[in-house]
Amino acid sequence: MGKLRVTCDELAVEEKIKDCGMNLFKNSYPSPVTENIRRIFSILLTMNHLLLNSSTMLAFNQRLSKLIETKNSNLCVGLDMDIKAFKQDQISLSDLKKHSRKVIEATSDLAAAYKPNLAFFERWGSVGIEWLEKTMELFPQDTIIIGDAKRGDIGNTAQHYAHALFKHFGFDAVTINPYMGIDSIQPFIQDKEKGVFILCRTSNPSASDLQDLKIGNIPLFIKTAELGVKLNQRNNVGLVVGATAPQEISKVRTAAPRLPFLIPGIGAQAGNLRQSMEAGIVNGTVLINISRGISFAGDMSFSQIRAAAKKFLEKMRLINNG
Repeated sequence: MGKLRVTCDELAVEEKIKDCGMNLFKNSYPSPVTENIRRIFSILLTMNHLLLNSSTMLAFNQRLSKLIETKNSNLCVGLDMDIKAFKQDQISLSDLKKHSRKVIEATSDLAAAYKPNLAFFERWGSVGIEWLEKTMELFPQDTIIIGDAKRGDIGNTAQHYAHALFKHFGFDAVTINPYMGIDSIQPFIQDKEKGVFILCRTSNPSASDLQDLKIGNIPLFIKTAELGVKLNQRNNVGLVVGATAPQEISKVRTAAPRLPFLIPGIGAQAGNLRQSMEAGIVNGTVLINISRGISFAGDMSFSQIRAAAKKFLEKMRLINNG
């Protein structure tokens, strides 16, 4: 994911290095001198490639913004492959694999991002992990893949979680539970190309139990947003803010300008799309996550899944253009 692209200027530098080397080789030099010249120009070419790579590696938030703009899409398709959502009595793992592939193929040109929920893979044990690994190979190159893992542990444990999610599975970003504090987040934000979305104001019914508690006069979810801003030194931190509390999105946006928002809760959870987007796109970018509303739309056929995704995306584009 995120292939490097060569610019014309960088190619020109490489050509100049090669031309200079060829001109030198036209002269007669003793063999050891010629070999040293070859080594020098080999080093110069290697250094140019290193500079090329470092200059084209965008921070996660930059890449996300560019992708949303390029595809004209704020759509994130959630992959919550829940057997309870199927209308048939007997659903096999093979059925789930086929359906998840169908969802990806039906939405590949519409989605800016995908969000596999790890719980629905892990519940199958080792074969579920293998299914997730295979699924990671199906996503289009021009999309962001978010591992919905909601990890939240400290020290060495968090480092291993980060390694598994980023290095083994290859996610571009992951969801993080910040309850244990900064040291539960730090291992996930060391690489500017990899992002995190910190749970801030979530869409579940009991979110207010803790998230609305006040520290002084400031709700905990606003403190969480401020923590996200503090940690965004590498431009790779975002926040999860649920669409079921659209009035809170404006408050979070005020506390965390420019941080990208991952907004779940549209569709099956009946969050307000217009209010959520309008609040989120002020001084920032948003991904609107739709899971069941797309993956299990209508008769769950390719055409019905695609039609649902297009309908949501068209509404988002109208809001963006309004």
